[in-house]
Amino acid sequence: MQVVKSVKGMQQHALREKRAGRKIGLVPTMGYLHEGHLSLVSLAREKADVVVLSIFVNPIQFLPGEDLSTYPRDLERDQELCIKAGVDLLFCPDPVEMYPLDHSVFVEETTLSGVLCGASRPGHFRGVTSVVAKLFNITLPDVAVFGQKDAQQCRVIQRMVRDLNFPIEIILGPIVRESDGLAMSSRNKYLSLENRRNALCLRRSLDAAEAMVRAGETSVEKIRVAVVAVISAVPVAMIDYVAFVDNETLQEVTRIGQPVLLALAVRLGGTRLIDNTLLG
Repeated sequence: MQVVKSVKGMQQHALREKRAGRKIGLVPTMGYLHEGHLSLVSLAREKADVVVLSIFVNPIQFLPGEDLSTYPRDLERDQELCIKAGVDLLFCPDPVEMYPLDHSVFVEETTLSGVLCGASRPGHFRGVTSVVAKLFNITLPDVAVFGQKDAQQCRVIQRMVRDLNFPIEIILGPIVRESDGLAMSSRNKYLSLENRRNALCLRRSLDAAEAMVRAGETSVEKIRVAVVAVISAVPVAMIDYVAFVDNETLQEVTRIGQPVLLALAVRLGGTRLIDNTLLG
């Protein structure tokens, strides 16, 4: 595995692979890798000849007061995991490589990014789309793989690729969970032992919703009441949102018919966790 830290160096590697007729698969991450990330590497390997994994804690997608300075980092550990997973190129640039001091150009999606996490984290998705567009131009992928846990991010990036005509296939990998059902996340490291147990209320609330739909319930309001009750049974769990939205447009729905995305954001102590499931 080769480790590349410069933008120019990464572009040169990518161009050589392109000229040789090899297909490039990109897995963008912010590092502190877990099995969820590695499952995306496997998906990229199925579709591409060369797998590039990027590690970059993107400063412009963090709001003031968020955890940019404390976000988990362990590059040595991540490199070992990448080697074991069969990554061919690890791209891990410094912030100054990605954003010159006079950087002034951004990419912004204006419809899908205004709800859910975008409502409580204004400007977050402008940072996401800007860095992903840059990574696309730097690594020149034919396919790029993202995790369904960040469902809104996936929809926003799919829209960006469509509207800006990136010649890239976007592949979505399923949520990977711990054995007890908690969705894998680098931020799980922040959880105390007590809040690690409390965090299972997210999965329990999704289970309750799925059970109601299987039993024939179609009223979003009735399902919402049940979901909120499960989460609120944990006193320290603070709900950011419980949203039932169309899986494509992210617009709110009132009944379960076509596939509906049930998306959650919940704070436990200082840690904000997200999870989701598809209903119907």
